[in-house]
Amino acid sequence: MADERDGTFFVVRGPVEPGDKRGRELGFPTANIALRDQRGELGDGVWAGWAERADGTRVAAAVSVGRRPTYYGADGYRLVEAFLLDFEGDLYGERLTVWLGKHLREQQGFGSAQELIDALGRDVAAAREWVAAHPADTLPTLAELPPDGEVQRLG
Repeated sequence: MADERDGTFFVVRGPVEPGDKRGRELGFPTANIALRDQRGELGDGVWAGWAERADGTRVAAAVSVGRRPTYYGADGYRLVEAFLLDFEGDLYGERLTVWLGKHLREQQGFGSAQELIDALGRDVAAAREWVAAHPADTLPTLAELPPDGEVQRLG
């Protein structure tokens, strides 16, 4: 997995698509980007990283990559769900570029919404710690943007 030990990042880009709004109901609204790779060979789990908006603004993020096992098991559609820290606003239709910098944990299913909320709180705290030590201006430069929904490895 990519993390700060070797300076590797994964980057994915794409339009923010409407989801089932479950993140919003749980108190963690996410920007959803569909992934072309549905096999999940690269990058599944919860990550600390950054999201870059169309205007170039970079926002710290806790990011889930995978199938949302609490609600969909192994049958869910694989996607990126980026919870932008300290952000309020509508991102639907906007194209985001998301850097995955530190793998925090594997995807897992939870027995209740409260268990998931508790885990998300821990994920956000860990993401805040990582981004504080890895400011947005230290992100690797992209030679070119990856095609929508494709994961690109940097480093």
